[in-house]
Amino acid sequence: MRGRGFRSVLVTLVAGSLALAGVAVSADSAAPVGPPTSTGTGGAAATVERLATQAAIATLRKGGNAIDATVTAAAVLGVTEPFSCGVGGGGFMVVYQAPLRPRGRPHVFTLDSRERAPAAMRPDSFMEGGRPLVFNDARYSGLSVGVPGTVRGWSEALRRYGSKRVTLAQALAPAIAIARSGFEVDQTFFDQISDNRDYFDDVPASAALYLDADGTPRDVGTTFRNPELAQTYELIARGGANAFYTGDLANAIVQTVTAPSIAPSANHRWRPGVMAASDLAAYVAPQRAPTRVRYRGADVFGMGPPSSGGSTVGEALNILEGYTLSGMTREAALHLYLEASRYSFADRGAYLGDPDFVKVPLRGLLSKGFAQTRRALIGERAVPGSVPPGDPAPFSGGVTANGEASITSTRAGTTTHLTVSDKQGNVATYTFTIESTGGSGLVVPGRGFLLNNELTDFNFDSVTHPNRVEGNKRPRSSMAPTIVLRGGKPLLALGSPGGSTIITTVLQILVDRLDLGTPLPQALANPRATQRNGRTTTAEPAFIASPEALALTGRGHAFVSTPEVGAATGMEFLGGGRVVVAAEPARRGGGSALVVKP
Repeated sequence: MRGRGFRSVLVTLVAGSLALAGVAVSADSAAPVGPPTSTGTGGAAATVERLATQAAIATLRKGGNAIDATVTAAAVLGVTEPFSCGVGGGGFMVVYQAPLRPRGRPHVFTLDSRERAPAAMRPDSFMEGGRPLVFNDARYSGLSVGVPGTVRGWSEALRRYGSKRVTLAQALAPAIAIARSGFEVDQTFFDQISDNRDYFDDVPASAALYLDADGTPRDVGTTFRNPELAQTYELIARGGANAFYTGDLANAIVQTVTAPSIAPSANHRWRPGVMAASDLAAYVAPQRAPTRVRYRGADVFGMGPPSSGGSTVGEALNILEGYTLSGMTREAALHLYLEASRYSFADRGAYLGDPDFVKVPLRGLLSKGFAQTRRALIGERAVPGSVPPGDPAPFSGGVTANGEASITSTRAGTTTHLTVSDKQGNVATYTFTIESTGGSGLVVPGRGFLLNNELTDFNFDSVTHPNRVEGNKRPRSSMAPTIVLRGGKPLLALGSPGGSTIITTVLQILVDRLDLGTPLPQALANPRATQRNGRTTTAEPAFIASPEALALTGRGHAFVSTPEVGAATGMEFLGGGRVVVAAEPARRGGGSALVVKP
């Protein structure tokens, strides 16, 4: 699936399929391995795997812009990364539109294609006997499935920001070709099936797609094909987004949610959901204002509510701006990064929700004055546990802050992120997901894709929290696609998967690059630690083994190990049309970063 797992014969097959789909594939884009870092001009793309990056570059080469290429690559990821993303989920995109005139005004927009709760959902929908369901009982069910937003998001992105040279059908063509021709199963793909095997084998449609006849995951090295997903994409290519949100496909989604087809031998209870055809027909992907903070003379734009990514990254940066991190040791800077994250997460947990349902005190959360009150609480030693939220109300211009400390855990998770630019200077940074690895575990029969479990992102154990479950509401997210401008021109663009660790991943990369002078590829590769207002800080083994971690332990930080945190992509603009683009060198098997003209 990714660059490290392909054989040259499969590369030739896929390259031929892309060419048949009308996508120009040059010799370098068909190379056996895609590099994690590239530098050049003419546009660039980085994703978690090589086929998607190649599809983006091919779209740029044939005259598409960054948004066209983003949708093309995302469609491929829906085929090759089905346990992280796809048409059964949703996401957020941040777009920089370059000015048409030399002195024109640049614009940053955000597009919200987050999943939405069905109208019939209630604050107690995940409760039984007055108690909340345990997470897996809530997740593996029709109840957890939000109305998918991805397809509407792709359509709206092309309509609003695309070049008009690439139609939705043309953007889907490479993914259709790959779904039919297939790709090689690598260890990551195998492992992600293994993580879900005990639930996939309860669901005949999921088992038929992802398990062999003996009930084991598809073997590493075999070719995985998904002709049913190819047919789904072809339906959307012919009928546009409406073909997904109305008609037979919409009815199949509703049937899967409300009456999951479960094997008689199933060893779990699969609760039905309450989605209706009218929920799908009513779905919209709105354009929203980005978050914006000034940091070290640059403008940092992110995704606002219902995502908590832009506000939490922004608040932490505001806190950190009061320190001269560049003059500190790395250990001292990391201490402040972790503590700023702790306080920002306390506020995230208390106040963030869907702005169509709750008054989010965003102005206060992102104010320099509020950041000063939080900074004043940070000392030379780590706080030994969680901290309470602050009060942004005095800085919110009259918006009352009705917060409630979060009691839903801040889980890590899976997702995928891609970053694309074009020769005109447009930039798109896009994070999309089906939530947990494998989503709800429910494949829509005959359609080839998994449905999300996004509604478990609500505080489903509370009926009063700003992020409580409500009909037609979008659950709070941690996705943090980010664009940094300096002097009105792009400097950085980045993002990451990883559930609530997305926020800390983006924040740590920004601190490394903007404050500590770390080159972007190294900032992506550096070992990570994530503090989300808990007693312990979760960190990768390489971080825990570092001299900085030993010094931080002396400051009172307590670390627990996790295999990896995030899997970012990003790019830095060097001037003169040159860009360095980077993906992970190792996490999730390594990513792929390419430029149009090396």
